[in-house]
Amino acid sequence: MESMRVIHLSPTPFGSAGLFGGGERYPLELARALASHVECELVTFGPRPYQKREPAGLQIRCLRSIACIGGHPAHPVAPRLPAALAGAGIVHTHQMRSTPSRIAALASLPSRGRLVVTDHGLQGNCWGGILPRLFDQFLPVSAYSARELKAPPERTRVIYGGADPERFRPDASVTRRGVLFVGRITPHKGVDRLISALPVGAHLDIAGSSGHDPRPPERDYPLLLRQMSADRDVAFLGAVPDEHLPALLRRVAVLVLPSVHHTCYGRSIRVSELLGLVVLEAMASGTPVICSNLGGLPEIVQDGVTGYLVEPGNVEELHERLAALLGDTGLAFRMGKNARELVIERFTWKACAQRCLQAYEELGRRASS
Repeated sequence: MESMRVIHLSPTPFGSAGLFGGGERYPLELARALASHVECELVTFGPRPYQKREPAGLQIRCLRSIACIGGHPAHPVAPRLPAALAGAGIVHTHQMRSTPSRIAALASLPSRGRLVVTDHGLQGNCWGGILPRLFDQFLPVSAYSARELKAPPERTRVIYGGADPERFRPDASVTRRGVLFVGRITPHKGVDRLISALPVGAHLDIAGSSGHDPRPPERDYPLLLRQMSADRDVAFLGAVPDEHLPALLRRVAVLVLPSVHHTCYGRSIRVSELLGLVVLEAMASGTPVICSNLGGLPEIVQDGVTGYLVEPGNVEELHERLAALLGDTGLAFRMGKNARELVIERFTWKACAQRCLQAYEELGRRASS
């Protein structure tokens, strides 16, 4: 495995040049962890091409995109993509329905047995069912994601995701205070329910970018949240720089991810929270979590042990769980300690990379048999 060249393909870079989302962070962190074991390159897209090598060994290559189909950042078109994939032992794409994944699937047809995919929830057509059959192995971030993809069990290995327990760690000298939400400010995240559930006197920080919903009424969701917060202790932090996130997570009493099946505008959400990387990062920070009981979240949150799972959209239950953790620092400390121990045991990026490498090796044995 040491001599194998692995390329991870991410349609959108993580950060200010792309998006601050879990679907963008995941390929970067996994590729970084894999670079300690194999030759690994992360290929992504942007208006200007560049290459750089990180100190830990990961090679990052940005291909020039000449257009994005439909104006969507997950559908960049880069003429040099097929050439960039040449010679790879494994091509591991992210977002199965993205344009780069489709191009990689077609480019890999002459050399079957090396194409792997991890999906992060991007919707779209599957070419009448043909697209999934072009991938040799599925490495979903949760069992829930595998079910949503209808990934064939014999070609599927759940690898989950991770957090860096050195970067995300508790600080006993810091006094914890208040509630935190981190994520995109969009209706299916259920931030309106969180504001409604906030106990009297509790402080809430809302960290995340807006502008993801171009059409009304969803376009006005950030304004709705500000109106709801007029008589509450709520701070809107905007998009928090990645380097500031660890400090933010270790100084709050609880992180909440209140995602919903049905938004405040009556829209139903078919797929939500395939995993929840910020939940793992909060847990690694010794911070208890309260999450909606949906998607892949029940696979990483142990109800009553590392935090609480609540019925999606149930404001009363969310209020009760918030009051319990904010009102009992001993309980919050014990749950936070349990949460960090669980991350160290199962959900580090090192552990995720090991699961990924085992899947690559299995694919190699299957291809050579």
